[in-house]
Amino acid sequence: MTTTSQQHPLRRFLPYLWPADKPGLKVRVVAALILVLIAKATMLIMPFAYKGVIDSMATPTNQGFLLGVGLVFAYAAARFGGVLFDNVRNVIFERVGQVAGADLASEVFARIHELSLRFHLERRTGALTRIIERGTKSVDTMLYFLAFNIAPTIIELVAVCVIFQIKMGFEIVAATLVIVALYIWFTRRVTEWRSELRRRMVDTDNRTTQRAVDSLLNYETVKYYSAETLERDRYRQSLTAYANAAIKSENSLAALNIGQSLITNIMMAGAMAYTVWGWSEGKFTVGDVVLVNTLLMQLFRPLDMLGWVYREIKQGLIDMEAMFGLLDTEAEIADRPGALPLAVNAGEVRFDGVDFGYDPERQILHGVSFAIPAGNTVAVVGESGAGKSTLSRILYRFYDIQAGRVTIDGQDIRTVTQASVRAAIGIVPQDTVLFNDTIGYNIGYGRAGATQAEIEAAARRAQIHDFIVSLPQGYDTVVGERGLKLSGGEKQRVAIARTILKDPPILILDEATSALDSRTESAIQDALSDVSARRTTLVIAHRLSTIVDADEILVMDKGRIAERGRHEDLLAKGGLYAEMWTRQQDTEDETAEAAE
Repeated sequence: MTTTSQQHPLRRFLPYLWPADKPGLKVRVVAALILVLIAKATMLIMPFAYKGVIDSMATPTNQGFLLGVGLVFAYAAARFGGVLFDNVRNVIFERVGQVAGADLASEVFARIHELSLRFHLERRTGALTRIIERGTKSVDTMLYFLAFNIAPTIIELVAVCVIFQIKMGFEIVAATLVIVALYIWFTRRVTEWRSELRRRMVDTDNRTTQRAVDSLLNYETVKYYSAETLERDRYRQSLTAYANAAIKSENSLAALNIGQSLITNIMMAGAMAYTVWGWSEGKFTVGDVVLVNTLLMQLFRPLDMLGWVYREIKQGLIDMEAMFGLLDTEAEIADRPGALPLAVNAGEVRFDGVDFGYDPERQILHGVSFAIPAGNTVAVVGESGAGKSTLSRILYRFYDIQAGRVTIDGQDIRTVTQASVRAAIGIVPQDTVLFNDTIGYNIGYGRAGATQAEIEAAARRAQIHDFIVSLPQGYDTVVGERGLKLSGGEKQRVAIARTILKDPPILILDEATSALDSRTESAIQDALSDVSARRTTLVIAHRLSTIVDADEILVMDKGRIAERGRHEDLLAKGGLYAEMWTRQQDTEDETAEAAE
């Protein structure tokens, strides 16, 4: 699995700040930025009001008293105005951040579903969900910081430098710029160091989450082998590794805060000393001392925030890298440009000289050729690892073959859209996995928009309706994680009902009864016979007794078709199939004797 060349995450992120297809959100962005300017202008009025109050008190007169009171109210109004405009800005901008996060998360989620089966087999579900979660959260944070912290801080710095130039000369402007530059340099260097610590912490957190999810999904296996202590110890090791990484990250924050505080306090002390000296020389008034102090205090506030914001942006970029990496991952299986939907007329399936391997070093299928005429049933049998289930994955186009062709009604499935191929095929797998939702939802998943009556009709044909209505909550019964609240036979019937509801012209039965007891298998087999009637059916079988009526049986051995024919013909040949049949019959006889 490869990824395309990635742009810098910040460049990838900016279009979400200015969405081209959402003019309403653009208006909100512009309005919010205007409020930022108004809020900054209001806050810059406040120090001058404060200065005026102090200067009016320097010469106590009745007129000075009235002026001072008026300026006090102006000072209070400016403070309130700054808070008011900031909060109104947040209200206006909130929708931009939420919509951007939802858009990006939806895009990534859809992209993950577009990626191949190989990708999902190689990645852990817990890590994928964690990547989406952290990346989505970083969107709103990045939007807020860029629009309302970085830009306003630059505006305020420029405004303060202009005021200092006009009121006090270039010396204090130069000193301010030098200290701010030193502050930014120090913050960047230390944050780069902290970012590496953050990467290690995130990687450790991913591994911890993966281990927890994997262990919980395999709950029954843990119980089978009494491995609770092993799982606890492994999880504890992961938590300890994460704790150590987190401690290093948090301790580095203390070093950053101390250094930032030292730089800003040096700046404050120097500027205030310069202003006091100017007052002693008669160059500045007492109010000017207050003016400088207030301006610097206001500048320090966003500068202090700038360090935190820079760290958050760096961390957000780390979190977003992985998410954009998912967007940039190339799909192994992709539709050809201009591919048309599959047109199913009769439903004939044909494999012509198919060679396939999951990796170049290990070929699975060697020149496999067979046909399933429309409405016929072809069964595939063989030992484990012979390549039986690989046929179904190829037919669903989860993988592309290295040589040969796979056609449906004469159309190479590589030349038509994947969605249309999969829409024409229904499958009842060996291991049925259900959504952690209701039985009705799981059956209805076979066809979007199906009515309750259609769902119940499909359940009746799958011989599970009576069981469902016997439950206290009926079709609203929640089946649990992966359907664990249902037995194997019940899950199989739900899968059959779902396929019946889909009503596909082509059907795959992938060892659908191999894990069931004989009584359950017999009932399920009746349901499978009903659903496969008049459909083109590929049966991948483990128990040979379930496919004796197939129109043709293919016996696979080491990725090749070793024998083919009807049940009676293959028995008469005395080859691999006859050997498998005899072995299974002997096993069933021994089981029956043991039961007696």
